[in-house]
Amino acid sequence: MKAIAILGSTGSVGVTTLDVVSRFPERFKVVALAAGHNLDRLADQVRRFQPQLVSVAAPELVGELRERIRPLAPTILCGVEGANAVATHPEAALVMSALVGALGLAPTLAAIRARKHIAFANKEVLVMAGELVTRAVRDHGVMLLPVDSEHNAIFQCLEGKPREAVKRIILTASGGPFRTWPADRFNRITVRDALNHPTWRMGEKITIDSATLMNKGLEVIEARWLFDLNASQISVVIHPQSVIHSMVEMVDGSVLAQLAVPDMAIPVAFALAYPERLPLTHLKRLSFTDCGSLTFEEPDTARFPCLRLAYDALAAGGTMPACLNGANEELVANFLAGRLPFNAIPRHLAAVMEMHRGGPVSSLEELLETDSWARRIVRERLAATAA
Repeated sequence: MKAIAILGSTGSVGVTTLDVVSRFPERFKVVALAAGHNLDRLADQVRRFQPQLVSVAAPELVGELRERIRPLAPTILCGVEGANAVATHPEAALVMSALVGALGLAPTLAAIRARKHIAFANKEVLVMAGELVTRAVRDHGVMLLPVDSEHNAIFQCLEGKPREAVKRIILTASGGPFRTWPADRFNRITVRDALNHPTWRMGEKITIDSATLMNKGLEVIEARWLFDLNASQISVVIHPQSVIHSMVEMVDGSVLAQLAVPDMAIPVAFALAYPERLPLTHLKRLSFTDCGSLTFEEPDTARFPCLRLAYDALAAGGTMPACLNGANEELVANFLAGRLPFNAIPRHLAAVMEMHRGGPVSSLEELLETDSWARRIVRERLAATAA
C-alpha cells in the first residue's frame, strides 16, 4: 500500500486526488494533509481519511480544527512549518504538490530533499525555481511526475523515446472563455465572466490564468524544466475541444498525441499509480463520434499578451520568471477582489517585468525576495492608480 501526503488537499487537485484514493483503498492510504483556510472541507477530509498529520494556514485555525474533528486527534501544525512537515512525513512515499502559487515552493523542495517522489500539480514552483527544483530532483534520485493534463500528456507521449528523436512538444490550450471575444470588449469583462471556463472546473487563480492565457505561458516555462527543452522546442496551439491534451512531434515528422475526456482524475491517477494504470471505471469514455470535429488555431498574443510575456521571461531567464509569477499572482488576486480590470493584468505585468533588474539564480532566498519585490511593485502601482 502506497502512503500519500497531499499539499493543498482542499483545492481542486487535492479533492480529485482524495476521490481517486477513495476508489482504491487497497492501494493507497493518506498519512498527511496540508490545507489553507477551508476548515469545512478539511474537517470532512480528516474524518474520512484519518491522516496522522494535518497542517492549516494559520495558528488560530489549529484549535478550531481540533474541536471540529473530535474524537480524532491527529497532530495539527500550521504555516510553512506545518506544510514542510506534511511534505516530509516519514511514511509518505509520494507527495502530491498541489498548493497554489509560490506557497508550494518550500515544502516541495523539502519533500524532494527528504527523497519523496513528487506528483507535481503546482506549475508556479517550476516557473519560479525550475533550475533549483530539477537539480534537487537529480541529486536526490526522485521522480517528478507531472499532473497538469498537458504535461502529463507529454510525459506519456515521451515514455521510452530517446531525447534526440524529439523535435518539439505542442501544448494545447482551450483558449479560455474569451477566445472569440474582440479586444474592445475586454475592458468590460467581469470576474464572473472570467471564472466561466468552457471546459475545465478548476480553482479561481488557475481559471483566471486560463482566461488570460497566462496559464499556458506558465506551462511553457514548466515544460522547459520538466523535459529539458529550449523555448524554440515548445509550441502552443489553441484546441477548444480539450480532447487532445498535448502532442509531441518527432524528428521524422510523426506526431504523437494523448487523448482523453477532460477530467483531472486521469492525470492524477496516472501520477499516483505510476508506472501502473488504474481502472477508472467511473469516468465517461472518450467517443470520437460524440466529440465530433477537433479544431486548432494559433494563439492570438495581441489579444492575450500574457503568453508572449511568459516566453519573454523564459528567454530572460534568471530571476525573471519568479518576477513574472509573483506579479501575476498579485494582479490576479486584485482582479478577483474587484480592484483591477481584466485587461489591465498584462499591462501592469509588462511594466513590472520592465522594471525588474534580474540576474542568475543563486539561492531559494533570492527567488523569494524577487517574488516579494514583484508583489510590492504591483501593490504600489495599483495604489498610485487609485489615488
